[in-house]
Amino acid sequence: MRFLATMAAMAATLFAVPALAQGGGGKPKPVIEPFKGVSSDVNTRPAVLVPADPENTWVLDLSTGGRVLIRLRPDVAPKMVERIKTLTRKHFYDGLTFHRVVDDPYNIAQGGDPKGDGTGDSDMPNVPAEFSSLPHVRGTVSAARRGAPDNATAEQKAEAENSANSQFFIMMQPKLAFDHDYTVFGRVTSGMEWVDKIQRGEPPQNPTKIIHAYIESDNPPPYQPLAPAAPAAAGPMLIPVGPGAPAGKPAPAVKKPAPKKK
Repeated sequence: MRFLATMAAMAATLFAVPALAQGGGGKPKPVIEPFKGVSSDVNTRPAVLVPADPENTWVLDLSTGGRVLIRLRPDVAPKMVERIKTLTRKHFYDGLTFHRVVDDPYNIAQGGDPKGDGTGDSDMPNVPAEFSSLPHVRGTVSAARRGAPDNATAEQKAEAENSANSQFFIMMQPKLAFDHDYTVFGRVTSGMEWVDKIQRGEPPQNPTKIIHAYIESDNPPPYQPLAPAAPAAAGPMLIPVGPGAPAGKPAPAVKKPAPKKK
């Protein structure tokens, strides 16, 4: 009998356990279903999906073979985002090259210079600094600016910090030393594989071009690859003359010196 009483008590305890999860009045608490594709671990915070914003999506069609989408951040850099939109809608970036593409230690692809050598800007006024806490991770897009000289005065430093204009750079790898020192105004959301294919060099021998730049809300056409360059017209054949000159062969081409680094 004692054994049966013990078993009955244990059974009552087991069946009473679910009641601990009930609220007042005996009503069960709602079950929170995990998000699809997301771990139900209580320590896992599901990613928040931000809806696309075509008015703040920068579209770059690159000659490396594809389209890059960049989500602009007017909430943290409204002046630089407005500059990018204005220049893009003026077709300023169409045909410009990435003139400085380096891996370690910078890991950047820099473009937006109409001169193609890092010294040019648009004809619009410079944009004041809009530094934020957004990190320079892979895919971050920031405004390029002039650097301050060593032992710069406060005035020289401020002038350099406020010298952003049309040039920008895309991070190919993280470089957190850039944080709080450059204006982050966007992040690549699609097409990073085409950024990885941008030709390296400072400057590159065959620089990658921005075929077209658009704002997505302007309904850009589908990506179209860059048309192949027309073959150069053949010039007249130069026949060297003089004693010992081989007949019927063109004169050798003149070798041009390599460009000097600035």
